[in-house]
Amino acid sequence: MPDTTRTDLQTATRSGIGRVLIALYALFSVAAASRSAVQIGTRFDDAPVAYLLSAFAALVYIVGTVCLARASVVSRRIATISCVVEIVGVLAVSIASYAVPQEFPEPTVWSHFGSGYLFIPVILPIAALWWLRRTDTGRSRTSPGA
Repeated sequence: MPDTTRTDLQTATRSGIGRVLIALYALFSVAAASRSAVQIGTRFDDAPVAYLLSAFAALVYIVGTVCLARASVVSRRIATISCVVEIVGVLAVSIASYAVPQEFPEPTVWSHFGSGYLFIPVILPIAALWWLRRTDTGRSRTSPGA
């Protein structure tokens, strides 16, 4: 017998605003991964910390994309953790980029609260956490095997 609870949860997470979030996460995955790959490959010595942080941001965006798209109970939990890591990363890197700008001669995706990306890096994890919470009808917490 199919698990309708799981199917309903996945449908809710991947519909409406969820589709927009998945698309934004996918776009940021490609943008951050491409940017960091070029920077690390061509001028790593210029700003190694910034470029490695951009690569880490890309990894977080990839995890977020996959987990939001899968929308299973386990992937929703991983997406939630990923969003928390993302918002902590954005805040930490942003504060550091203002406090010790010499350590960030080149901006990262998360520098200055994502100002180079229309502040989407600071808004995206908050929106994703909100959406995950909104689409959690309690079933993901009480599902067998969860």
